[in-house]
Amino acid sequence: MTAVIPRPAPRPPARPATASATASATATAVAPPVVPAPRPARAPSGRDPFVDVLRVFGMALVVLQHWSMPVLSFAEDRIVTGNALAWGNAWAITWISQVMPLVFFAGGAAGAISRRRAARRGDAPAAWLAARVRRLAWPVLPLAAVWVPLPHLLAALGIPEQPVATASRLAGQLLWFLVIYLVAVAATTPMLRLNAVHGWRVPAVLAAAAVAVDVLRFAGGLEVAGLPNTVLVWLAVYQLGFLYADGRLTRPWAMALGGYGAAAALVTFGPYPASMIGMPGAVSNMAPPTVALLAVGIGQIGLALAMRRWIVSLARWPGVARALGWASGRMMTLYLWHMSALFVIVSVVVVGLGISTPEPGGSAWLSGWPHWLLLLALAMWPLLRGFTRFETPPACGPYTGGPVRAATATVLVGLGLLTFTVAGFVPGTVPLIGTGALVAGLALTGPLTRAVRSSTNG
Repeated sequence: MTAVIPRPAPRPPARPATASATASATATAVAPPVVPAPRPARAPSGRDPFVDVLRVFGMALVVLQHWSMPVLSFAEDRIVTGNALAWGNAWAITWISQVMPLVFFAGGAAGAISRRRAARRGDAPAAWLAARVRRLAWPVLPLAAVWVPLPHLLAALGIPEQPVATASRLAGQLLWFLVIYLVAVAATTPMLRLNAVHGWRVPAVLAAAAVAVDVLRFAGGLEVAGLPNTVLVWLAVYQLGFLYADGRLTRPWAMALGGYGAAAALVTFGPYPASMIGMPGAVSNMAPPTVALLAVGIGQIGLALAMRRWIVSLARWPGVARALGWASGRMMTLYLWHMSALFVIVSVVVVGLGISTPEPGGSAWLSGWPHWLLLLALAMWPLLRGFTRFETPPACGPYTGGPVRAATATVLVGLGLLTFTVAGFVPGTVPLIGTGALVAGLALTGPLTRAVRSSTNG
């Protein structure tokens, strides 16, 4: 049967306006229409290209910095290390290259997007947390599987003990980031509730607490007093990611100027060193983090937000989009294994051939730097090919363990990662204990079924 669509009736001829109609029309003309106040744009509920770019850019810059900093020489079976960013005014580079604040900010935005999306699907907070813990911990398993026995093998091959111990320790220290990020992930659900009620007040309180910790640290001369800032500073930056996801970071230039201006004042008039990474023999803005680093982080976030429209437009170019997609699926592998690639090249060039790093900043260093990076990239390529398959964990059945089991899994995984961070993979029982805690925590996140990939930022 064919539907019959009625034609609109013709309009009657216009009538002369009555007094009441004229008054009504006049009132309508005088009274301005009610227009809703414009609201700042929210981050998309799915993938946000801006967040993707920040995460890839941040991780790439971390790797570039770690590969460029070492100043190395080898003599009498010992390797001597220095930092190329300690020369001259190279500290200024760290105000851009120290991008961990951007990484935590992007992680906060991704966490908010991911958790809210899971809530719309009806996923309980414990199920979301278990899935996130699993995703963070799974790529570490092959790292532990390689590095726990590797020092024993190298010693058996006759490699000097001190270089092996140095590499074993540094390979584990990288995992500090995952320890703190795991704390942030575990705090995401309650911090989102605080964000919904208090908004800007939450990072402001965290920043104020970080100031109090720094006062205690520097006034009392106790480095250990600064340890609470390992959580406070990074949670403050992570919380700013929530505000971005809400569309509430609307004054990027004020953030950029205020953040960098505050950092300049703190470095000039306060007890803070100029470099935003740790330097040999100096107080560190990084371990534990200080409010000076927090200020630089706010400045970086402001700059990134000011360029957001340009960044998103660039990310949509086909070639850039393909590169982002390729890199996004390999970020954890790149982070976890890039120091292993460095150790391979150092063992050949510095230890094997006895070639020391030239004077940083000199013509020999500048001309050799691209070749050094090329060697490292070549060493990294087979590691990417071999370990990217562990980037995404095997899928689990529906999580039914409840919040206690999820919390226990989080604690065990955190203890395992913390063990590697503090002790590295230096031969002994400690790495075995860390591996056991990691495996036990993963086992509590659910049974193994088949591999899948996530489609959200988080």
